Amino acid sequence: MQKLDFSASGLLDTLLRLRAVMVLIALLVVFSVLSPAFLSPNNLTILLKHVAISAILAVGMTFVVLTGGIDLSVGSMAGLGGMIAGTLISQGLTFPGMSTPFFPGLVSVIAIALLAGALVGLVNALLITQLGVAPFIATLGTLYVTRGAALLLSGGRTLSNLGGRAELRNTGFPSFGGGHLLGIPTPVIMMLALATVFHLLAQRTPFGRHVYAIGGNERAAAISGIRVSAVKTGSYVISGVCAAIVGLIIASQLEASHPATGETFELTAIAAVVLGGTSLRGGKGSILDSLAGAFVIGVLADGMVLLGVSEFWQIVIKGVVIVFAVTVDQLQSRMQLRLRTQAQTASLSAA
Repeated sequence: MQKLDFSASGLLDTLLRLRAVMVLIALLVVFSVLSPAFLSPNNLTILLKHVAISAILAVGMTFVVLTGGIDLSVGSMAGLGGMIAGTLISQGLTFPGMSTPFFPGLVSVIAIALLAGALVGLVNALLITQLGVAPFIATLGTLYVTRGAALLLSGGRTLSNLGGRAELRNTGFPSFGGGHLLGIPTPVIMMLALATVFHLLAQRTPFGRHVYAIGGNERAAAISGIRVSAVKTGSYVISGVCAAIVGLIIASQLEASHPATGETFELTAIAAVVLGGTSLRGGKGSILDSLAGAFVIGVLADGMVLLGVSEFWQIVIKGVVIVFAVTVDQLQSRMQLRLRTQAQTASLSAA
């Protein structure tokens, strides 16, 4: 049984690990006092919808960061996912030799968009694991490629009226991200379902244990027989699929798709993950921590809007939050290193 550390260093380390929860509680208290409308049912529903977007991206990003990587392409992948759905619903597919376009059903539209997200994740993984490209550079490149593909797909135009047509059997898309089940918005249900599934995947399966092992020490993981390339590939594929889901949700809610959808989403996802306590060095963190970080980002943004904070100041504050999250992550890493060193020194002295 692990002993509780009540020393100053131990308590500080505990506080750092619980930082997202404490910040979230503080924000809820502050905004509920400053704005009576903050805790209204209507605002809480809107808040949860916004949080769901960041949380789903953060869920996928967590796997990548746990391996010691980064995925900057998730925002542009969200834009491409929405554009693919919009194109298939409004314009269909035209194959050589066909005089009229083919319109796939709603399930096929969603599946194709998710497959595109998986393929982008696969490309990222191949660049990193097979060609040795640094994750930052590899995913920065696919960010531009994917955004460009979304622009080419639509010619830079917004595709609207994505309700589909009954005679084409492709209706129902607005319900994907704008519907309700038992009174709960579908994006919130998807957020909870994905968080639950991937939390269990990370904590209860060999794949999850291998993800943590690679982030902790990739060389040692490879020597122990873990298929590092395969695990990293799975992590980036999960991230790509989560990004595509976000793109589908946004296009569904707006009943329109735009190639610029998802700009800067990657920064929000990274901020949520790091603020939740997942180390950028890999090997430490969890899906639930990232979920807490996403709630902090969502509550902060929603509260600032209710208080009438300028959009320009909102951007500044979000930047400060990202810097704060990374700084605290570095502080926690140094603190844990010092605690381990002290424990080893004490153990050697006792021996």
